Amino acid sequence: MPLSYVLLILLLFCSSVSFALEPKVVSFPNGNLTLRGELFLPAGDGPFPIVLYNHGSAPKMWNSEASAAIAPMFVSKGWGFFMPYRRGQGLSEDQGDYIMDKIQAARWWLFESSTNIMVELLKTDHFSDQMAALNWLKSQDFAQKERIAAMGNSFGGIQVALGMATNLYCAGVDAAGAAESWNDSVALQLLMKTSVKKSKNPIFFFQAENDYDISPSKELFSEMVGSIKKSKLKIYPSYGASHKEGHSFAYRGTSIWFNDVYSFLAENCPAQNPN
Repeated sequence: MPLSYVLLILLLFCSSVSFALEPKVVSFPNGNLTLRGELFLPAGDGPFPIVLYNHGSAPKMWNSEASAAIAPMFVSKGWGFFMPYRRGQGLSEDQGDYIMDKIQAARWWLFESSTNIMVELLKTDHFSDQMAALNWLKSQDFAQKERIAAMGNSFGGIQVALGMATNLYCAGVDAAGAAESWNDSVALQLLMKTSVKKSKNPIFFFQAENDYDISPSKELFSEMVGSIKKSKLKIYPSYGASHKEGHSFAYRGTSIWFNDVYSFLAENCPAQNPN
């Protein structure tokens, strides 16, 4: 077989193979804790716009399924992607108790509300971890400091709402935040509504129609619109055949929602004019 044919076959084969994008594991401090995260960057020295991704409540390294699905899409557009693991989970598992263990433990004590524990942990320890990750990111030369966006799913979507209240992000994307806990906690509803109303920058809320509960996205969007804040809401068609599969749309349905999210971030976190 002529060499040219061999080279052509190899080229076609290589172009059809999808290679996983491996993250760089980085460490960052939060008080006496040393937390870790997954960093994905485009080729070159940067600086790059960055998505800080707040993961959900899954234990161990399960949240890396989300980063593996989403990060390559942003990197292909010239954006960096940073998923810090909060205390007790994944790469930071040894830096504290797993949040779901603490919530479950509270259910065994009649005097303690598990939803109150959840809200308290999310707005204190876990919010502190998010801010520590953001502070570390802003100190890095590869990051465009004014073009860091917050994104997250489930518990991470709650973190997006809290983070946007600080006005330190250029935009936010809340994917199914509080879908499993909204109806169980008036305190959580109040916390998230108060947070998004404080945001001066836009937030995109999205979910699949068959998620556990699409009320959070609708109500938080309404809060922002009512406060004359820029916001976007999109409820996508059902994904899969169950509430659980619908909830996984936030990362397993990346190919469906990515263009909408990227367009939103590109519009609201534009490149700075060098002049």
